[in-house]
Amino acid sequence: MASRIARIIRIALLALLPMVLLGAAPGKKPVIGQPAPPAELTLLDGTKISLDQLRGEVVVLNFWATWCGPCRTEMPLLDTYYRIQKRAGLRVFAIATEDSVPISKLRPFLDKLAIDSARRIKGPYGPIERAVPTSFIIDRAGTLRYAKASALDLDDLNRELVPLLREPRPTLP
Repeated sequence: MASRIARIIRIALLALLPMVLLGAAPGKKPVIGQPAPPAELTLLDGTKISLDQLRGEVVVLNFWATWCGPCRTEMPLLDTYYRIQKRAGLRVFAIATEDSVPISKLRPFLDKLAIDSARRIKGPYGPIERAVPTSFIIDRAGTLRYAKASALDLDDLNRELVPLLREPRPTLP
């Protein structure tokens, strides 16, 4: 009986390990078409931003790794797309996974990007099925509209983001 309880505890701890490594807290999982669960991003400079503070913006959370070939192709595209669309209310956050090069070594690369880079995220977001790149897109009203583990190309960005950027900003209380 004691060994069975120990096995159950071990399985539960292993299930929570990815969330701990990514700084995610257990909670409501992101579901497309539903309100995006709360999260807090810690940027490289230590600034903390919650998803609630980003209401009225279209938000992309992009999880990537330095060793990932598709991520290295996607990152410059996301950055260029953001530079063009930021006036329309787009925010893009790049979140490097724990198995990437340390942030201190990435800083020269990240400092050249216009998109914000985050050290960590607290909340139920992270690579889907441990695959990178993974992106989540949240509309102006705070609804999750996209969640997928694959690299975004220009057609994907236009198809997913342009309609959301054309939506009017909601009136906030």
